[in-house]
Amino acid sequence: MRLGYHSITWGGVTGDASGVTSVKDLVYRVPGDMHRALRDIAAAGYEGVEIFDGNVAELADAGLAELLDETGLALVSVYTGANFIYPDILDDELYRVRRAAELAQRFGAEQLVVGGGARRAAGTTDLDYDRLGEALDTVDGIAGEHGLSACYHPHLGTIVEGPDEVEKVFARTRIGFCPDTAHLAAGGGDPAALIRRYPDRIRHVHLKDLRNGAFLPLGEGDVDFDDVLAAVREVGYDSWLLVELDSYDGDPAEAARISKAFLDAHLPKALA
Repeated sequence: MRLGYHSITWGGVTGDASGVTSVKDLVYRVPGDMHRALRDIAAAGYEGVEIFDGNVAELADAGLAELLDETGLALVSVYTGANFIYPDILDDELYRVRRAAELAQRFGAEQLVVGGGARRAAGTTDLDYDRLGEALDTVDGIAGEHGLSACYHPHLGTIVEGPDEVEKVFARTRIGFCPDTAHLAAGGGDPAALIRRYPDRIRHVHLKDLRNGAFLPLGEGDVDFDDVLAAVREVGYDSWLLVELDSYDGDPAEAARISKAFLDAHLPKALA
């Protein structure tokens, strides 16, 4: 398995304000310096990086290829997302997904990671899960057209947080699974158990720690990563492990180094 890191830690995640009035333009974006982010990630010893769709679009014709070459990092994955449950805007949301897939293919990524499934103010219905599942099948098809694998990332604030909701969506779609250890734990799930529950779905893995509702570098929270790594091995997954820490109260490069040291210490035991 190879280790990668998400650029989100260098500024957190924002969305494009134009998306308030133009859904097709609503992308994820880290407002920080992506040149610094990738250089710090490489210096910490990681081999790959995951980047949000908005940042890839910004850098696509402004030096991304050269930056990847300079740092020696592989663009492992591109992350995007959408509401997916509102039929009137779905075409414009899928337009953005397709654009993300085009960029991912252009820069040699393997994975299209997607989150979403909006919670309505009036409450969630089974029809919302039906629509989410159908949309995710379409996303899976778009990814395949571009030589990518697609995976769904359950996320706090969507209609897929806890284990029962994870079950609802995967009963309705063929898309792969990107377990995020902290989001699954915060949603009331056991990350290792959910990895074992869907062995044939695992396409990508996001690692971050959790304590008292706060996301943390690996080893600084309560997630049992020995069990998580054992589960990853048991299901036969042998691709990228991607650390994704939303924010850090300090130098993000330090957070990257902390998690890398943790993996260097724990991964050999898990794979032995």
